[in-house]
Amino acid sequence: MTTSGRMELVCPAGTPSALRAAVQAGADSIYCGFRDETNARNFPGLNFSPQEMAEGIRFAHAHGSKVLVAINTFARAGDTDPWRRAADTAAACGADAVIAADIAVLDHMATQHPGTRLHLSVQAAAATPESIGFYADAFNVRRVVLPRVLSVQEIAALNRLIKVETEAFVFGGLCVMIEGRCYLSSYAAGRSPNLNGVCSPPEMVSYDEDREGTAARLAGFTIDRYAPGEPAGYPTLCKGRFKAGDKAGYLFEDPVSLNAGSMIVAFKAAGVTALKIEGRQRGKGYVTEVVRAFRKAVDAAEQGHDATEIDNILAGLSEGGRQTTGAYRKIWR
Repeated sequence: MTTSGRMELVCPAGTPSALRAAVQAGADSIYCGFRDETNARNFPGLNFSPQEMAEGIRFAHAHGSKVLVAINTFARAGDTDPWRRAADTAAACGADAVIAADIAVLDHMATQHPGTRLHLSVQAAAATPESIGFYADAFNVRRVVLPRVLSVQEIAALNRLIKVETEAFVFGGLCVMIEGRCYLSSYAAGRSPNLNGVCSPPEMVSYDEDREGTAARLAGFTIDRYAPGEPAGYPTLCKGRFKAGDKAGYLFEDPVSLNAGSMIVAFKAAGVTALKIEGRQRGKGYVTEVVRAFRKAVDAAEQGHDATEIDNILAGLSEGGRQTTGAYRKIWR
């Protein structure tokens, strides 16, 4: 599959004000979720009530943007009602698509709401023609959000073998885990981003200061230590600093953000339909600045030019002030 049309810019919104900010900054589509564990960003103070979702969709549509509702955690066996209700509510609110990973949710949408587009969440970790073909044939999935483990060349090869659209992450958090398969947070905190929508829950985070500096802890586990006056990061297990033998370092993943803004022309050539910005837990100021920058970059790419300056523009919004193109450029090969 290839795409000859204009690439879609898919932007995050964790609150109604962030949704409005994304629309006004030039987002083609906004993705968001309900205020419960049916979406993978289930944090206090974030997400939408059914009424807020309906109002947000009306606002977006009035300004020419679409809204994609993420119902992308995995339903519990014997207790699928919250996920069914979320799916029904999303359809009733007029969502342009539902982003799902769980087969129960996909089946419910396909049978009860066939008029609403289905997008396969990155949580499903579908990265082969066979797995993507299964979801397309069984549930009429129209787009797959690709895991962040593929090079651009691999995405191009995949697009030639499938019949659905592809969406690729282009900016924001970069997880070392294959999406949908994260056990680290569950081990430490007893809550899973894949099942409960919470990675490193904030109520289990603590910062303890002593003469040596600050210790950042999650559920009692020391994840990192910082010297006096050094800015302390959020204690996410996969980005913790650990000792192995006599060396201390980031064994799983460095605190660093994905920024593939300089590769948009390559994404288009590879047949990618949509570019996704991560960050539903971020404020409207972040959303405004990032979306504006990528609106310009995508528009430039449509003219055949990569916006190489985007690395400098967004450096201050990157985790740890550092950026990477991740697996898209597998330079270690």
